[in-house]
Amino acid sequence: MTTSTSATRTTAARGNTGSDTGRPRLVPVLWLALLATPVAAAANAPVLILPDMAGSLGVATSTAAWLVAAFAWAMAVAIPLLAGLLRRRGLAPVLRLSSALLLGGTLLVAASPWLPLTLLGRAAQAAGGAGLVAAAMSLAGSARRMGVISAGFGMLGATGPLLGAQLSHSVSWRLSLSVSLISLLAVPAVSKYAKAPAAAPQGRFDARGAALLTLLATALVLLPHAPAVALGSAALAAVLLALHMRRRPEGFVPAALIRKPLFLGSALLALALSTSYFTLLFAVPRLISDRAGWDTGAAGAGQLVALLLGSALSWLLAAGSARMGRVAVRTVLIGIGTLAALVAAFASHGPLLLLATMGGVFGATGANAVLSTHAASSVPEAQRPTAIGLFTLCYQLGGAFGPAIATALVLGS
Repeated sequence: MTTSTSATRTTAARGNTGSDTGRPRLVPVLWLALLATPVAAAANAPVLILPDMAGSLGVATSTAAWLVAAFAWAMAVAIPLLAGLLRRRGLAPVLRLSSALLLGGTLLVAASPWLPLTLLGRAAQAAGGAGLVAAAMSLAGSARRMGVISAGFGMLGATGPLLGAQLSHSVSWRLSLSVSLISLLAVPAVSKYAKAPAAAPQGRFDARGAALLTLLATALVLLPHAPAVALGSAALAAVLLALHMRRRPEGFVPAALIRKPLFLGSALLALALSTSYFTLLFAVPRLISDRAGWDTGAAGAGQLVALLLGSALSWLLAAGSARMGRVAVRTVLIGIGTLAALVAAFASHGPLLLLATMGGVFGATGANAVLSTHAASSVPEAQRPTAIGLFTLCYQLGGAFGPAIATALVLGS
């Protein structure tokens, strides 16, 4: 999730800093990291505890995996919607709404004894976290700072499985799913930068375009679970959205943006790398247990180290991406992502499987930090928040596809 300086320095980011000169300054990047990254730990917390969650709710493990899919769906859908709210209304309303969603969703998860209500809570948690991520992205101000946030996102995601297992065994799996509340600690500090006037609305809000995009994203999330129904629904939604874009080319999904090869290439590559990473994240602990005979604790600890290393290396890629050039960066991402998938498919030794995990997180986090810059640079400045929101939608769809693929291929066996 990265942007160039011009891509992310929106009106909402130019808040009152309280300085004597009144000149705007960037939010300290550590506050932005705290605002955005805990949701990654909450998203990955179920990796090692899906059976415990399923047993507590009285459902099969494959059914409990819907808690992961619901979280990924809500993240995918909410980020472009809340990025649009940020662009039209400014930062303060997004922070307030996101905080309320996150807190309300966590209360539901903590108290609900039924899967449907727990699913609703997880979706609300994810939507709130998505808004905080969108706010952090808007305030980043440079590719290097966005690289810090993206690497932090990967590192917090890396701690999620082991943290989730420890909290589940010590207290409750419900506490494991509540760690994104830590984000709220950063809201008061970041709110200082929300004192600029709200961004002026740019015409009537395109509610139909937003609804059709939500329908399309929902159908795509359901694709691994109900392929026939989801494929038909996705095709219908795509046709309706395309027709709507012809009638309203400057609407919620700008037609000019979708025609940009640089945007489409960046978004689709990010989707592929994200799907691969989330598949490996959920599948590798089971593969290590089955193929190498490691216990859950050893697999979780090894995966944590691999994910931390891969996330740290992705920041180096982000920091050097401007000097490397687009072709070289994409070659590195595609090469390492492909190699990680091949190793996971055929390796039988634990260390090799952990290297696959490291390669997977490097590819996905590196794509998140670099390719969003490419996507944003493909459009005029006025459309860059929209480009980033739609790019992130594609990335987050990988968070829905990956666990479903892992469940079908590995976890469900």
